[in-house]
Amino acid sequence: MTDEPPLRRRPAEEPPGNAPQHPPSAQPQPAGERVDPADGGPVPLIAPRDGTPDPVAAPAEFAEVVARFAAGTGPVALDAERASGYRYSQRAYLVQLRRAGAGTALIDPLPLPDLSALDAVIGEAEWVLHAASQDLPCLAEVGLRPRRLFDTELAARLAGFERVGLAALTEQLLGFTLEKHHSAADWSSRPLPESWLTYAALDVELLTDLRDALDAELTRQGKSAWAAEEFAALVRTGARPPRVRAEPWRRTSGIHRLRGARAQARVRSMWYARDQIAARRDAAPGRVLPDSAIIAAAELDPKDEKTLLTLPGFGGRSVRRLARTWLAALDDARQLPEDSLPVSPTVEGPPPPHRWAERDPVAAGRLARSREVVIRIAGEHNLPPENLITPDSVRRLAWTPPEELTEETVAETLRGLNAREWQIALLTPDLTPALSPDTPTA
Repeated sequence: MTDEPPLRRRPAEEPPGNAPQHPPSAQPQPAGERVDPADGGPVPLIAPRDGTPDPVAAPAEFAEVVARFAAGTGPVALDAERASGYRYSQRAYLVQLRRAGAGTALIDPLPLPDLSALDAVIGEAEWVLHAASQDLPCLAEVGLRPRRLFDTELAARLAGFERVGLAALTEQLLGFTLEKHHSAADWSSRPLPESWLTYAALDVELLTDLRDALDAELTRQGKSAWAAEEFAALVRTGARPPRVRAEPWRRTSGIHRLRGARAQARVRSMWYARDQIAARRDAAPGRVLPDSAIIAAAELDPKDEKTLLTLPGFGGRSVRRLARTWLAALDDARQLPEDSLPVSPTVEGPPPPHRWAERDPVAAGRLARSREVVIRIAGEHNLPPENLITPDSVRRLAWTPPEELTEETVAETLRGLNAREWQIALLTPDLTPALSPDTPTA
């Protein structure tokens, strides 16, 4: 645990003449067991122990932060706030850090888009993040890339906790409650309210303590080596931007209601028209035009502005101003020749599982047996099945198993599907016979 100063309780709960101390619950406990502090309940955490720092927005202030964190010791707790649902990009709009001996820093990456100087002084330290895969890409954009990390959410999953949110884990393991009501705020707005800054600072206040508690629990369960493999994989791949889908318009909510390639062409045309506007404005696409409006227009195919504006989702002023854009997109789809209409996409990998029995009953049997193995072994080790092996990997293995079924060939196939060595060691002895056509399905 760190030797930092104690945290603040609510003023009314502070004992007269005494500084509040960490509750006894700031000790590692077995997964799933609720821990309360000595006063009989969790302590609301309402302010950082050092107070809420002002956002760092000037080069001189940033240089001071770099010096502080270079002089600090131990792991570095990090977090980032984005503006999902408000902005087109997934960039970071605030970066929070905390380290023993350095305190907490809040950095505004809008005026300071290059934080590589900070990366140079903390890069060799262990970074502690919660749900690291969500933040690593936007941190990489500003020059922050971990060499070692500890993901508290992933650690909690491996340790078998049912609730793995930061607030739930902090309450259960450390005895403090965190308010999360600013998690969906528009962090691109400026200036950031004081209450938001306090919320952001508290997100890294206890991360190192939480890391220690979870590390002790993983050690107790004999899972530390598993976690190390998972964290190393995150370091290798976590900073990569999300894979761009070949036809992203097909994910428009409600598209399953449409019938015919021409209607799909209308969705496609409107989707790309909206996407161009959203990218230009740096606004979330749904704020430019909701999916429901695209589907309504694709269903009715209005030819004039009056008809278009009667449809659900087209009533807002900003949407109405773009009426000609939406009508032009619909007209473009209307003019497409038949050979330019959307066609059913080529499915990469196995078909949907519900079609296996019809297309390949033998493969369907392999999948059923393989799933039973995964669920059983996950239960034996107190793991979510999806953290033992991804469902997609199970499907691919069952659909196209190795021609020669041995533990070695199954292990090699799993490695090709990016399974970790600890997963392979647990699964191959029982998955190998499950893939045999001679094995009966229960």
